[in-house]
Amino acid sequence: MGRILNVLYINQIESISMKYIILFFSLPLLFHGEDSIEWITPIEHDFGDIIHQEPAEFHFEFKNTSSDPILIDNVRTTCGCTTPDWSWDPIPPDSTSQIKVIFDAKKTGYFKKKIKVYFSNQRKGTILKIMGYVESID
Repeated sequence: MGRILNVLYINQIESISMKYIILFFSLPLLFHGEDSIEWITPIEHDFGDIIHQEPAEFHFEFKNTSSDPILIDNVRTTCGCTTPDWSWDPIPPDSTSQIKVIFDAKKTGYFKKKIKVYFSNQRKGTILKIMGYVESID
């Protein structure tokens, strides 16, 4: 009976040790790419007061600080009032690029919109924000 308990105890220790070894070697993969983008412009932009029916545009600029080229895989907005535009070309290391965002200003009042950017080397998207107030000119 003692021998069986000893074998079970050793198997349990080996299982726990293996989990820590896997976790240790997986950590670099989990965090790879998180610091490969440096935003040149702030990730939040306040348009202030804008005129009804006159679209407002802003360019979010960033730099690839990694040693590999990166791609913008996708850019998602929270509604159809916000339109993103970006280059599909690879962004070489130490180069800059931008994401153009146009807000249509079709509704009056305060607005705050999120834009989520997905880069090829990141699991989680980066959230950009635009806000402002659309005034009616009568």
